[in-house]
Amino acid sequence: MRLALTEDVGGGDATTDALVDAAARARARIVAKQEGVIAGTSVAALAFRELDAEVRVTWAVPEGGAVKRGDAVAEIEGKARAILTAERVALNFLQRLSGIATMTRAFVKAVEGTGVAILDTRKTTPGLRVLEKFAVLAGGGENHRFGLFDGILVKENHVLAAGGLRQALERAVEVGREKKVPVVVEVRTVEEAEEAARSGVDRILLDNFTPSKIADVLKRVPRGKKSPVLEVSGGVRLQNVRDFALPGISFISIGALTHSAPALDLSLLVEQIL
Repeated sequence: MRLALTEDVGGGDATTDALVDAAARARARIVAKQEGVIAGTSVAALAFRELDAEVRVTWAVPEGGAVKRGDAVAEIEGKARAILTAERVALNFLQRLSGIATMTRAFVKAVEGTGVAILDTRKTTPGLRVLEKFAVLAGGGENHRFGLFDGILVKENHVLAAGGLRQALERAVEVGREKKVPVVVEVRTVEEAEEAARSGVDRILLDNFTPSKIADVLKRVPRGKKSPVLEVSGGVRLQNVRDFALPGISFISIGALTHSAPALDLSLLVEQIL
């Protein structure tokens, strides 16, 4: 937060310092300018508290709460300079995270009733992953692995480096058991999915499969308590996500949740100088 404020404020807020008395206090509110889901309340409040430790921020909407256009999101009371100087940083975090939560909620609703969970990916803004993944949770989604350290995910480049799919699977399963981390393998064909299913991996990621190819996998890959769960990724949009949520699929991972979600339009309005 301090880095974000330093980036914005630099040596001082020239406009606010020139026009607002240092002793003045203000009451303001944050208002939704469109329908969406709120996320990031704690980090937004922190922006104000960094400049005024006694500022009071009262949220009208909880984390993951829905808003409509015109709804009050929060009321803020404290030093006028602190509120105005922290405004943009607070809104940047709140709008960004709320946008992610809003998009996630839309995908979750689109597959409602199928039993399929919507996952994020590692396609996050550098330095903001923990916040963006939190916003996915606020929207009703679930988190994929947080980083490279808490799971093995075998992709095509790893397969090439290992000398082939069989070699990559054998080594990944061995190391996964040693480190006690889940093992996921990304496959591109039905035949690769069949081989992965025999290897002992925990999850098979069907990358860029069409719904008809997914149906083929579901017919040919054994299902059971000890069978790997199936995840789908690639080519998934809000308009077609339900087509991929076939019985037997457990997860659909969507990079767009964190790399392409539009910010939720919010505004801060000063109501009174005290």
